[in-house]
Amino acid sequence: MEGWQRAFVLHGRPWSETSLLLDLFSEQHGRVRVLAKGARSKRSSLKGALQPFTPLLVRWGGRGEVKTLRGAEPVSLALPLSGTSLYCGLYVNELLSRVLEHETAFSELFFDYLHCIQALAADAGSPEPALRRFELAMLGHLGYGVDFLHCAGSGEEVADGMTYSYREEKGFIASLVVGHRSFTGRHLRALYQREFPDADTLRAAKRFTRIALKPYLGGKPLKSTELFRQFLPRKRPDAALPGDE
Repeated sequence: MEGWQRAFVLHGRPWSETSLLLDLFSEQHGRVRVLAKGARSKRSSLKGALQPFTPLLVRWGGRGEVKTLRGAEPVSLALPLSGTSLYCGLYVNELLSRVLEHETAFSELFFDYLHCIQALAADAGSPEPALRRFELAMLGHLGYGVDFLHCAGSGEEVADGMTYSYREEKGFIASLVVGHRSFTGRHLRALYQREFPDADTLRAAKRFTRIALKPYLGGKPLKSTELFRQFLPRKRPDAALPGDE
């Protein structure tokens, strides 16, 4: 199986009458753009396989930014995402497409992604914990280093009942001022452990990841969030959007 590696389709769009242009997230090479020639033709063995959330073995060739897909085999059926879980999966795919540079290896993040998609497919309660864990893992792999356990001003260990204000490139500093960037020591321990035992720590985690991801995403809105807005009124009016503040 030389040259083959595990991958998922993040996004695909038609290219010419019979081909597909795909963004893949691969285990060994990170995000790769490939042209799947003839994949849309009626006789193509790839027809239906090159879809998001289907575990694949793939290989490609070429030297340019856009590679040519040489082969693809589904390892299993697509992970069963539907409804809210599907839109959360599309959100995760869009994050990777927007944030990762081309052909930069993120092998550990590949498995964080797999675990996130598996958790969403299991549909066991709220998808929010899985999303927050993935966002924090991705930030860590991107080099977004934050010390959640110590005050950046004094160096002392955070206290559960104390309030800390987050400042970019510095960290969390003890403060009596409470605002959008304020977190308790209890929140910070939850972020460090990536465990959210209640709604309060989960909301704090989402607030932090929105702050931390903003420089990577810029001002351009996420398409997956806009799609979810259209889906939401018909399904769950009280549901939170995956990329909302």
